[in-house]
Amino acid sequence: MAKLSTADQQLLALLRENARASTAEIARRLQLSRTTVQSRIERLERQGVISGYTVRVADEYAHGQIRAHILITILPKQMAAVTRALRAMPEVRALHSVSGPYDLVALGEVATVGEMDQLTDRIGAVEGVERTTSALVLSTKFER
Repeated sequence: MAKLSTADQQLLALLRENARASTAEIARRLQLSRTTVQSRIERLERQGVISGYTVRVADEYAHGQIRAHILITILPKQMAAVTRALRAMPEVRALHSVSGPYDLVALGEVATVGEMDQLTDRIGAVEGVERTTSALVLSTKFER
């Protein structure tokens, strides 16, 4: 993938803040023409830099949810199978392969502490998972 220009990086930062911002608003903030902004967005989509758009829920709703980072150690040669099993769990919002003592970090999101307990038990029972360690998210200082 090509290296992004400073203007493209600024455009992506604004889209992360609000992907529904109008082209005119983005153009004004970047001091570019609307045509330039629109063509940059289309190019970034074609190149696969922008792979889609998502919904961010209101803080009031998110604060009512229990979220945890679930650190997972897997047995050798089990990455693909464990990833498939975790993808099938809708409570797992994201899954990252990481360096260090753990192999994966999952972001789990549920309504209650009891449901989080059940989720971590289900993850721990997946064939190929050796062990899990969880850290509940107390607050989010910022998110982009």
